[in-house]
Amino acid sequence: MLRHYHRVGLLVPADIDADTGYRRYTTDQIPTAQVIRRFRDLDMPLDQIHAVLEAPDLATRNELISAHLAGLEQNLARTQSAVASLRDLLTRPPAAAPITHRRVAATTTAAITAVVTMDELVPWFLGALGELHATLDARGVRPSGPAGGTFAGELWADEQGEATLFVPTVTEIQPLGRVAPAVVPAAELAVIVHPGSPADLDRSYGALAAYVSSHALRVDGPIREYYLVGRQDTADESAWRTEVCWPIFSTGAAA
Repeated sequence: MLRHYHRVGLLVPADIDADTGYRRYTTDQIPTAQVIRRFRDLDMPLDQIHAVLEAPDLATRNELISAHLAGLEQNLARTQSAVASLRDLLTRPPAAAPITHRRVAATTTAAITAVVTMDELVPWFLGALGELHATLDARGVRPSGPAGGTFAGELWADEQGEATLFVPTVTEIQPLGRVAPAVVPAAELAVIVHPGSPADLDRSYGALAAYVSSHALRVDGPIREYYLVGRQDTADESAWRTEVCWPIFSTGAAA
């Protein structure tokens, strides 16, 4: 490790024997070596350790350490979520979520549309949703309903397709940047409400797809989502509620 630390410039020996190549360190370097080892035990990358050691003042040093702490906390949250999902799969069979039919009227909205890949979807979603709300806030326009999105089938089948995020408005807005007026068309929908984090949203999609294939007449059209309670409302993911809506042609009684 000392050789590696020397190569990356993290802990340079005080002297190197020209004949043997042995590295010699002074007792003054022991505290630095101990700090490096301690931070390595705390999973801090070498480049971050180097930045901490070279920090010009205590405030900068503490900011760098705090940034690493924040990263560890994010990783911990992801790990806890994964553990909870796996435990749920092992110990509790999925409950039969109620599925309803609903007819929605055409809706005037402010929208952002783009062709995205599955890898781009989450960052695009977060950026577009924030931009929509910020644009409406700047114009003093209050949403007339929950935000939503439409997603072309190609996005799921081919991992690239058109996605639209929208916020309903009472009147048509003027275009600004990526935000443009759009009318979300009327539709008949089979609807399931997904509780909690979108991390396991695929389970609700699967339940809805199974229902539609057996109990409804599916029609062409993008799948919809409505964000009844989301990150704009609360940081508590357990309180989030997302409607997943599949376009159908209703027959018989509603589910």
